[in-house]
Amino acid sequence: MASPRLETYCCPNRDAATQLVMNFQPEVFCGVCIGSASISLLLTILQLLPKKGQSPRKMPKASSSSTILLLISICDILGGLGVIFRSSVWLGFPGFIANISVVNGTDVWPSTFCVGSAMWIQLLYSAGFWWLFCYAVDSYLVVRRSAGLSTIVLYHMMTWGLAVLLCVEGIALLYYPSLSSCENGMEHAIPHYITTYAPLLLVLVANPILFRRTVSAVASLLKGRQGIYTENERRLGTEIQMRFFKIMLVFVICWSSNIINETLLFYLEMQPDINEMPLKNIRSAALITWIIMVVLNPMQGFLFTLAFYGWTGWKVDLKWRKREIPWESMSSSTVGENAYPSPVNYPSNIHDSKKISTTDSQQTDEAISMLSEGNTSSDERLTRSSPIYQGW
Repeated sequence: MASPRLETYCCPNRDAATQLVMNFQPEVFCGVCIGSASISLLLTILQLLPKKGQSPRKMPKASSSSTILLLISICDILGGLGVIFRSSVWLGFPGFIANISVVNGTDVWPSTFCVGSAMWIQLLYSAGFWWLFCYAVDSYLVVRRSAGLSTIVLYHMMTWGLAVLLCVEGIALLYYPSLSSCENGMEHAIPHYITTYAPLLLVLVANPILFRRTVSAVASLLKGRQGIYTENERRLGTEIQMRFFKIMLVFVICWSSNIINETLLFYLEMQPDINEMPLKNIRSAALITWIIMVVLNPMQGFLFTLAFYGWTGWKVDLKWRKREIPWESMSSSTVGENAYPSPVNYPSNIHDSKKISTTDSQQTDEAISMLSEGNTSSDERLTRSSPIYQGW
C-alpha cells in the first residue's frame, strides 16, 4: 500500500494516530500486503504478455497514449514489488524493524530501510498518478491533433521531475533537521502529506474534466468525418467514453479509502487523547479503511489493465515472431501500382480534393484508434467505416 503514514512510522517519536494503525495486527497487515501485491503483480504481467491466437495490436502509427498506458502499468508493477519486499522484511525480521522505535539507537540500518522502502513506493505510485494525468492530457491533445511521439519527452520530464521533486521535498521537510526529531510538530507532517496527495487529488479533479472534453471532441470528429453520425460512430464514441469511465472508476475505488483514512487519522491527531471512549467509532473506522487500503492500493495495477485492454485471456504466447519490415510492404505496394497503371485519367482538381479528404480521414481514424486501442470491436468498426476501407 502507499500511505504517508509509512514514512511517519520511520520517526521514533511518531504521533499517536500513526502508532494506532501501524500497531494494529502488524502480521496480518504485512501478510495482506504481500498477498494483494503478489496477486496484482502476477495478473498484471499476465495481462500484458502476448496471447496465443490473438494478433498483435496494430496501430496506424506509434502513439504516445499507448506508451503512457504501458508506463502506468510499469509504475504499478515496480510499486507492487516495493510493497512485497518491504512487507516481507517486516514480517520476516520483526526484531530488525523494532529498532526503529529506539530514539537514540546506534543502528541506522532499520531507519534507512524504513525510509528507503517508503520513498520507493511513494515515488512509483506518485509517478503513476502523474502518468495518468498525462494520459488525460494526451488523449485531449490527440483528438485536437496537437500531440504525438515528440510530446512523450515532455511527459517524461514532467512526470519524473515532479514525482522526484515532491517526494524529496516532502521527505526532507518531514525529517528535518534529523530523523530522531521529526514529527515534533504538525509543521513537519502537513507539507509531507500535501506533497504526497497533491498528484492524487489532481487526477481526481482534472482527469474527469479532460476526459469529458475529449469525448465531446471525439463526437465532433466522428460527425465531421463523413458528415453523418451513424450507429457505428455512436458506438465508438460510447466505448471511448466507457473506457474513460472505467479508468476513473478504478482510480476512485483504489484510492478513495486513503483520503477517508487520512481524514479520520488527522481528526484523531487533533484530539488530546485518541483512546477516549467517544472516539471508539472513529478509531474503528480508521482501522477498517486502513485494511481496505492494504487490499485495494496494490490491486490498482491489475484493475487498470482491465480498464485499458479488457481481459486478454490466460493463453500466453512467448514465441518470437518475425515482424514485417516496413519497406518490404511499401515496395510491394509500389510494384503493384506500377505494374497495373490506371487506364482512367481523372482531373487533377478532383484527385487532389480526394487526396486531401482521404488524408484528413486517415488522421481522424488514427486519433480515434489511439483512444480505443485494445478494443478489437472498436478497431474493426473503425476500419469498416473508414473511407479507405470502402474504396472511397
